[in-house]
Amino acid sequence: MNPHNSRTASLIESFHGRLIVSCQAYPGEPMRNPETMAQVARSAEIGGAAAIRCQGLADISAIKGRVKVPVIGLWKEGEDGVYITPTLRHARACIMAGADIVALDATDRPRPDGLTLRQTARALKDDGAVLMADCGCIEDVDNAVDAGFDIISTTLSGYTGARARTEGPDYELLSQMLERHPDIPVICEGRVHTPDDARRVMDMGAWAVVVGTAITHPMTITSWFSDAVRS
Repeated sequence: MNPHNSRTASLIESFHGRLIVSCQAYPGEPMRNPETMAQVARSAEIGGAAAIRCQGLADISAIKGRVKVPVIGLWKEGEDGVYITPTLRHARACIMAGADIVALDATDRPRPDGLTLRQTARALKDDGAVLMADCGCIEDVDNAVDAGFDIISTTLSGYTGARARTEGPDYELLSQMLERHPDIPVICEGRVHTPDDARRVMDMGAWAVVVGTAITHPMTITSWFSDAVRS
């Protein structure tokens, strides 16, 4: 067996059937600090997270130095179009910062550096990278699998215009992915706000589930309670 393939399989297996916690803060927020995010990530690890998803080179580096579980890294630049690890340069920088897995926008929208998704994935796989595809629809998923991604995810469902945004997880897309690609690890990410949501996607057959806002974003969590109290 190829040693790289063996390491990749072991890495991905480590969070099979488990919770992945996304530790991210938006620009301008009080918690937008690498050390703060590292503390949040370590707390999530102690609480049972089997992997951490995080964004930005400083956060990736700080978190990698604090946790023992795999780190899924990405780099957001801009707000429109392809902004999740938008170029080959961004992806390689995430790996250099310490990401065990790099997450990329896997839609068919134009990428800033002019490369196609397939060209980007091929270059990264030649580097030995482990890749997670953030998809917005089943066509994105098919393209990502064809391009050689190791993991496929529902992350961008409802954010690209390809599918309507669901109130909770996109169970329909998840079901399509599981049926269409039973041999590829499928991760559910996006609007997983309760333990019941997380349990449901796991019961459907997801490889793992990513929870972010409901665990690591106190501004939003507080607003949920504040709105409920006011109403």
